[in-house]
Amino acid sequence: MENAVGPSSPSSPPAQLAEVWARIRGRLREEVGEVEYRTWLRQMTLSAIQGEEAIVLLPTRFLRDWVRGHYGDRLRALWQAEIPAIRRVDFRVTPEPRAAEPAPAATPAVAEAPRQAPRPATIRAPEPAEAPAGLAEPLGRAAPAAELRPADPRSDWTAPLDPRFTFDTFVVGKPNEFAYACARRVAERPASPGFNPLFLYGGVGLGKTHLMHAAAWAIREIGAAEGRPPLSVAYMSAEKFMYRFIAALRSQSTMEFKESLRSVDVLLIDDLQFLIGKDNTQEEFFHTFNALVDAGKQIIVSADKSPSDLSGIEDRLRTRLGCGMVADLHATTYELRISILQAKAQSQGVPVPPKVMEFLAHKITSNVRELEGALNRLIAHANLFGRPVTLEGAQEVLHDILRAHDRRVTIEEIQKRVAEHYNIRLTDMSSPRRARNVARPRQVAMYLAKQLTSRSLPEIGRRFGGRDHTTVMHAVSRVAELMQADSAFAEDVELLRRMLET
Repeated sequence: MENAVGPSSPSSPPAQLAEVWARIRGRLREEVGEVEYRTWLRQMTLSAIQGEEAIVLLPTRFLRDWVRGHYGDRLRALWQAEIPAIRRVDFRVTPEPRAAEPAPAATPAVAEAPRQAPRPATIRAPEPAEAPAGLAEPLGRAAPAAELRPADPRSDWTAPLDPRFTFDTFVVGKPNEFAYACARRVAERPASPGFNPLFLYGGVGLGKTHLMHAAAWAIREIGAAEGRPPLSVAYMSAEKFMYRFIAALRSQSTMEFKESLRSVDVLLIDDLQFLIGKDNTQEEFFHTFNALVDAGKQIIVSADKSPSDLSGIEDRLRTRLGCGMVADLHATTYELRISILQAKAQSQGVPVPPKVMEFLAHKITSNVRELEGALNRLIAHANLFGRPVTLEGAQEVLHDILRAHDRRVTIEEIQKRVAEHYNIRLTDMSSPRRARNVARPRQVAMYLAKQLTSRSLPEIGRRFGGRDHTTVMHAVSRVAELMQADSAFAEDVELLRRMLET
């Protein structure tokens, strides 16, 4: 290698060291390429030469560890080629600047002139006694939820945990008991084998976000009770993850972003399906995922579908997401919806008649958030006007929600459901057969078609094999009479009605 200053030694003056350092950096740039150099090595700074050791500074712990592990041997070899007496390269984190402290005169810092001064990481790896600044408090001591917000609004890239979402306020039923048990296990023993990552999936408003927040709160409480070291937690939506990643790319601060995420003990990412089709963000999440899992950190992820059904997600990420514990939250049952309404009414201290709860549980079936919102509206209306909660009031106050949830039942659906219930063929609904075991179910189907659809009698008759409208009228009146006389038959028909309405 050409050496403009002749053989160098540890006692070389600063100008010669600057030339040596520039040649080493130039050689590295040629070897690794421009992109890799700018990503990992551009922010290196030569601090000093002390005896047989060259001291190189980097702005974050993550970047220091990465450069040491991936480029340390090569840097040592390049230094020895320039100055044979140097046998080691020590990588350190750039110290915090101190006010009015002069730079060392003997060995001034030598660095490639950057476009802008290196920025210190806004979030550091958690120390035993303090939380990462701007991230979240250590989950080892109780604190108001407001303290979880970063102090600097400009670094507000995580979302605070909602104090309402705890395990105590989560109503457990058959559709969600497995997911609940998995979240409990993760809270008690974070990063335990078989449960990292924990992947929760299910439809909108079924409790995924509630369980994620509850697990984070419980990690803090359980850890404090058992005397564990404090853990740091970061919760954000996948959309927020993408936004922060893009912002880091634009500001050339991707290393700070990586360090911020990889310094936490528990990372929770909500609504992962938002990353579908966003290849660059998926790539970054994949590497973050691997770094945290390999370091024994806990990851909790939620989405609207299971990992295998998330089309548009890279195969390598999908397989990693499915390698831990996958738990789904099914659609709520009638019994679970009743339990949720009872718990909500009890927490607000407002008496709600059972008939109103049953009415809401029948009408609002797909979304727990909307179910709770409907009850909140009823209670607020009752409090504002000083009236009790009644069924009639519920129908009036919630008319817009109820109208949106009115199912448009078709005659074909009715025929199919009734045929399955009475174990007859679907073709019997329109056949001329008059055997009792066929005629009675057909009459029930006509009755339900009249009750649940807006079709006229002649149109209903045509759907049942071209029968006359008088036949339909007879079937409707006959079923009504039997329901009055036979309570078991009435329960049977009512069951069919509920099944068709939900």
